[in-house]
Amino acid sequence: MTATLVASGLAGGYGHRTLFDALDLTVAPGDVVGVVGPNGAGKSTLLRLLAGVDRPQDGTIALAPADAFVGWLPQEHERMDGETVAAHIARRTGCAAATRAMGEAAAALGDPSLAAGGVDPGDAYASALDRWLASGAADLDERIPVVLAELGLDAGGIDGALMTSLSGGQAARVRLAALLLSRFDIALLDEPTNDLDLDGLERLEAFVHGLRGGVVLVSHDREFLARCVTRVVELDLAQGTNRIYGGGYDAYLEERATIRRHAREQYDEYADKRADLVARARTQREWSSQGVRNAMRKAPDNDKNRRRAMTESSEKQAQKVRQMESRIARLEEVEEPRKEWRLQLAIGAAPRSSSVVSTLSGAVLRQGPFTLGPVSLQVDAGDRIGITGPNGAGKSTLLRALLGRQRPDEGSASLGASVQIGEIDQARSQLAGAAPLAEAFEQLVPEMTSGEVRTLLAKFGLRADHVTRAAGDLSPGERTRAGLGLLQARGVNLLVLDEPTNHLDVEAIEQLEQALESYDGALLLVTHDRRMLDTVRTDRRWLVEAGQVTER
Repeated sequence: MTATLVASGLAGGYGHRTLFDALDLTVAPGDVVGVVGPNGAGKSTLLRLLAGVDRPQDGTIALAPADAFVGWLPQEHERMDGETVAAHIARRTGCAAATRAMGEAAAALGDPSLAAGGVDPGDAYASALDRWLASGAADLDERIPVVLAELGLDAGGIDGALMTSLSGGQAARVRLAALLLSRFDIALLDEPTNDLDLDGLERLEAFVHGLRGGVVLVSHDREFLARCVTRVVELDLAQGTNRIYGGGYDAYLEERATIRRHAREQYDEYADKRADLVARARTQREWSSQGVRNAMRKAPDNDKNRRRAMTESSEKQAQKVRQMESRIARLEEVEEPRKEWRLQLAIGAAPRSSSVVSTLSGAVLRQGPFTLGPVSLQVDAGDRIGITGPNGAGKSTLLRALLGRQRPDEGSASLGASVQIGEIDQARSQLAGAAPLAEAFEQLVPEMTSGEVRTLLAKFGLRADHVTRAAGDLSPGERTRAGLGLLQARGVNLLVLDEPTNHLDVEAIEQLEQALESYDGALLLVTHDRRMLDTVRTDRRWLVEAGQVTER
């Protein structure tokens, strides 16, 4: 089925706060709409409204046809206890909900007293059956093993495994499998690129390109956006506006830069013209006042002609002042573009560590059925190493070994002297739990006062309503920014970044890239962000694949 979604005058937010309003958007078959904006601008809120999960503060959302199958795949960071891989996929594809609805409709068909108020049981069953068939639930059990195997997951029994038992890489591939198995008329995808390796990203791109229906997606992966989207919706938190750009992501960047430059030029022209008129009016006013004083002081009582001439001159000056003030009043006002909040990140430097930062010698590390190694590697002071590899290949295990957090089952590992580690881990676990963010941060940097902590967090966009909330209740993007704040507050000579671009907005990613350019300590960078790999300077590359590490 082809479907169209139309949002008119849409406003969304939470509580009494409106994040965006007056948003008009049409999503037709073949459209791939990318939603961009800083963390907190309302990107996920917009997807929830389009999915019908939340009600808008204002405006309407219409589907044509009305029974189109809209799939919303939110960011999902917590795995549900007791949920198997197959159950997770069924839930994420909408098949589980469609199956429940058909079961309820079938029960009402047999017992009309169970039917929802006023609905004919036969009509309800026919509608539920159509939705069940459209969702792909009829053959989902047969399709799941095939797709899991294509993604490199052992299909033999993994569909019955608990999601909580999977590694981060395996869970990412299961989420991708749910996407590939979905049959939505319109797909709403919130951060689908998070945690995907390069192979997964290529599969996701192929999936998006192959969809007949419309797609609305939120992503901070710049290369993915450049390759996939046909239009861009920008939620501009600083200006309090939203705008739709055509022509893809790179065209959006160029047009946005032009619009912002013109807005600044128009304001500067207006401000300069107004300042000039105000200065000229002030000068004319001073001349007028000076003329009156001179006429009163210098003109003799019997020199009527001279006194009249001086008075007329003063009146002319006063008339010029009034004319100038009238010109100022008629000047069309141009509002000054509000300055955007920008993350100003600097990575705190620690004294240089020993010349050898970390070594692995014939190290073998086992984790369940997985084995990494034997691995012999050395990280020297100042090394900048980019680490890539497919999900589940052992990158996180390698990092734990290098940082001395997992002892090898065979071989040896050693961490150098005076190594001060700064880390953004994949789970963003440094700042989590029930303690308020400010309190959790203070415990990690006890040398800072409460005021200094709050001031620093504010520089990272984390203000009063963030610092008093439990750290674990913050969004992943907010926890990531708090983690970047830690890097600035503490001295670091070994920086470890494991998928740092996940959950960060584009502006923050670019600020991080700039900060890494001036950082001169050792760097271990694990990322699948293709533009970051091209942008950040590295002098060594490690490929982790099938439990082995090779230098490229």
